[in-house]
Amino acid sequence: MRTLYFEPGGARQSVSKPGDPDHLELAYAKTMLGGLALCEEPRRMLIVGLGGGTIPKFLHKYYPGSVIDAVDIDPDVVKVARKFFEFHEDSKLRAFVNDGRKFIEDRPGQYDIIFLDAFGTDRIPYHLATREFLLAVKKALTPRGVALGNIWKRSHNSLYDSMMRTYVDVFEEVHFMDVPVAVNAILAAIPRRLHLTCQDIVSRARHVSQSRSFLFDMGKVLEAGCRPIDQEIMNGRVLTDADKPSGSP
Repeated sequence: MRTLYFEPGGARQSVSKPGDPDHLELAYAKTMLGGLALCEEPRRMLIVGLGGGTIPKFLHKYYPGSVIDAVDIDPDVVKVARKFFEFHEDSKLRAFVNDGRKFIEDRPGQYDIIFLDAFGTDRIPYHLATREFLLAVKKALTPRGVALGNIWKRSHNSLYDSMMRTYVDVFEEVHFMDVPVAVNAILAAIPRRLHLTCQDIVSRARHVSQSRSFLFDMGKVLEAGCRPIDQEIMNGRVLTDADKPSGSP
């Protein structure tokens, strides 16, 4: 196993098993991939936050005809992914060194799925959590698109309620997918009303797993954590660029 850290004793940013793109060591990855249930046959996908390339490598194996872009602000992360984590690019899988926000702002209407998985040493960069950023994400999606946001739960994230409320403020439909054994929660944000229930999402996820021959049942993964948005988030505030806290990245 190979693990990526940004600092000694810090959070695991990525874990990979050499030679096995199916191995998803970090529990949040399987839940995040559940977003595939919300967009049939995605043609273009974007991952913001490369890490060791675990999610893009998995997607490349099971969606070989799809264009998959990954962007990371740190050139060293991209170098490490290529050298130590078997992240190999080709005509369908590409990595870009850029600020994820600028990259998204420059690409309106391009992606069927956007995975928001960018973390610094101990938090999501503030400019990747604001209403203005999420509006750019919404604009970058195709009409049938979906965005998946990986956030840390309240116990590890002082802005948890506000992040949740900001997603709900921007997108027409947001679904909460808890990762029971981790500090992560995944938000599935849809720019249109589908009126889906958790049962609908679980059923769709199970179908995708079977039709694509995944080695795990996404339906079972989501069944354990899919639930309605907690009304307590209304205690949070909508995050904006203008209210950036001092010292925030």
